[in-house]
Amino acid sequence: MATCSRRKVGAVVVQDRKVIGNGFNGVAAGKVHCIDGGCPRGQMGPEVPLGADYNLYPCRAIHAERNAILQAGLAQCAGATLYVTAQPCQQCTNLIEHAGIRRIVIMGHEKNEDGEWDGGSGTGDQGDEHWEDEDE
Repeated sequence: MATCSRRKVGAVVVQDRKVIGNGFNGVAAGKVHCIDGGCPRGQMGPEVPLGADYNLYPCRAIHAERNAILQAGLAQCAGATLYVTAQPCQQCTNLIEHAGIRRIVIMGHEKNEDGEWDGGSGTGDQGDEHWEDEDE
């Protein structure tokens, strides 16, 4: 269960129809959870703008995508599918690309009339990767 006080995100890595990794956004094992006051960014409240720089507004959570890839093992992710409940941030997008994940399914995103994702940057076709809506 996601322990971030700002967003609840989950991710699953699937290879050959088998779940090889799953994760949610939350702090490292043994640390005080965000929902328990352990995250400076979470304590700042709504004044932190969406997408704000993590260096300016520190966050202790490890994102769901990163946790899922860590659990699966980087080498095991090549060619896999990542299912995620929210659009990945730029750092997670970089990690997803590095892991060789070829297909990303983002819950709730749809293509517009131009065939682009409504979620902004980091979605759509990424070289050999194919990002798609959960209903495709």
